[in-house]
Amino acid sequence: MKDNFAAIPVFVAVIESGNFSSAAEKLGMTKSAVSKRISVLEDNLGVRLFNRTTRSIALTEAGEHFSDYARNALVIANEGFAALHNQQDIPKGTLKINAPMTFTRLHIVPYIKEFLALYPDVKVVLSMDDRVVSLVEGGFDVGIRIGKLEDSSLVAKKLVDCKSVLCASPHYIAAHGKPSKPEQLSQHNCIHYSLFQGGAEWTFYKDNKKIGIEPKGNFIVNNSDAIAEALLNGLGICQMPTFIVAEHLKSNKLISLMDDYTLPKHAIYAVYPERKHLPEKVRVFIEFMSNKLGDGFGYWDK
Repeated sequence: MKDNFAAIPVFVAVIESGNFSSAAEKLGMTKSAVSKRISVLEDNLGVRLFNRTTRSIALTEAGEHFSDYARNALVIANEGFAALHNQQDIPKGTLKINAPMTFTRLHIVPYIKEFLALYPDVKVVLSMDDRVVSLVEGGFDVGIRIGKLEDSSLVAKKLVDCKSVLCASPHYIAAHGKPSKPEQLSQHNCIHYSLFQGGAEWTFYKDNKKIGIEPKGNFIVNNSDAIAEALLNGLGICQMPTFIVAEHLKSNKLISLMDDYTLPKHAIYAVYPERKHLPEKVRVFIEFMSNKLGDGFGYWDK
């Protein structure tokens, strides 16, 4: 069956050229290779497609009947190749994106209108989910990932740095005091993000020393928006990415703590399954978001 499909362009070329020699020249093949391909096709189909003489060839009745199907098949295939080529050259089609909920709400959704205005032939299907899901199994074209990348089979492009800060509200600090070192956190209500890929431990660095603390508290949640709201309401202390709390820090609704300690450095990535033949719709989206987010350094930190 595979050989039959491969022989269709050869069969059509012979019809259009009128002989094996011209068809061979058109296809960049030898005359004997063309003749053999047609003979194999005839053997597989169990019919003679051409009547051959030393000077000319002519379609048989079966060949005439088959020629319409062969021509149509070749036209449809070429149209498909052209459509794929155009899709690669021009951003178009459905772009399926998987991204974490809070980051996407704050820093991707506000730019979707502009992106779609720039690329009107693209349709965005956005799945916001704080869980890390398989791009391949979910049929996603591109994903946004924060922190440690678990799936090494994906291609990753760094978009921006992801800074974090230990913070609490002035109301909480007034009621419970301000910790100055990691060991004192055991005396505080530490809010924990249950989907944090770094594990349960909070890590701090000072004077080239790593200090690990397991936070204890009465609120564990799988959504960063909920943590931000709890912090603003004075529930406790948490390590938070600045892409969520930068505005609250600037307005003094939240206060950064233990600033003489350094928190682990993370980054925000665009990930996709294949480096080769990257669809144009994916390439322009990654480029667009990289520029909007700050081209390496998050605009919220500037």
